[in-house]
Amino acid sequence: MEERRTDLIGTIESRMPGMSKGHRAISRYLLDHYERAAYMTAARIGEEAGVSESTVVRFAMELGYEGYPHFQHTLQEDLKGRLTAVQRLNASVMVADEADVLHSVIQSDLEKLKTVHETVDAAAFDRALQMLLDARRIYILGVRSSAPLAAFLGFYFNLVFDNVRLVHTTSVSEMFEQILSAGPGDVVVAISFPRYSKRTVRAMAFARSSGASVVAITDKPDTSVARNADCCLLAPSDMASFVDSLVAPLSLINALIVAAGLKRREHVASTFERLERIWDEYQVYEKDDDAALSERRGTD
Repeated sequence: MEERRTDLIGTIESRMPGMSKGHRAISRYLLDHYERAAYMTAARIGEEAGVSESTVVRFAMELGYEGYPHFQHTLQEDLKGRLTAVQRLNASVMVADEADVLHSVIQSDLEKLKTVHETVDAAAFDRALQMLLDARRIYILGVRSSAPLAAFLGFYFNLVFDNVRLVHTTSVSEMFEQILSAGPGDVVVAISFPRYSKRTVRAMAFARSSGASVVAITDKPDTSVARNADCCLLAPSDMASFVDSLVAPLSLINALIVAAGLKRREHVASTFERLERIWDEYQVYEKDDDAALSERRGTD
């Protein structure tokens, strides 16, 4: 079966017959090399397609974009959900400076943190927070690269709430078995980024059909993940490389944990008081040498 084309690629294909010779050359290059072209400059695409840089810019504008950067960003976003692991690895060569991977990756992550800081929907954040505070039970699920985010959220939410269930997702049937009792008054927090998990989307749909509310933590509003949620918290991720950059989503999750903790600070304080006694009794953590020495002297 032929791989499904993205919306942008589909638009290019449909409009290609009526294009000028130069624009058809650009279209052919994009269709044949989309995973590389998404990270190339207008000048480089023009060179590869045999046209001028200005022709590439006009091509983007005739498709309805403000300019080439806007077109390029849309192409990159469009491709996130469909690139194979090998294509993502190849595309990462276009993004990262191989001679200075350390700083180029950190710089990329800093840009994503800046983006989520500038674009986060505060109203949606407050709505999601209130849904969680009012929830009878909270289910948290995320698979594959999103699983560590789900585990992190689950670990801290268990200190804030008494009704949290981290859904273990080793199989499709096991996931549904764990959310089988979800219903009215419950909230499912579903975390998914490109390439979006079908298991997660199906579990979200099942939860909503059972009367539960769903909070999605994802990257875009026009996806199956977002469409199956009652409230979406959006943060950018970078899927160009074979490694998923989830720095921005983690920052958003941190904010959600802190906000929930502040709303339930008395409960959290009581929890930590009990935990500190348990940690001391069972020597869960290493103590500072000076503190440990003072403690021993006090018992001599």
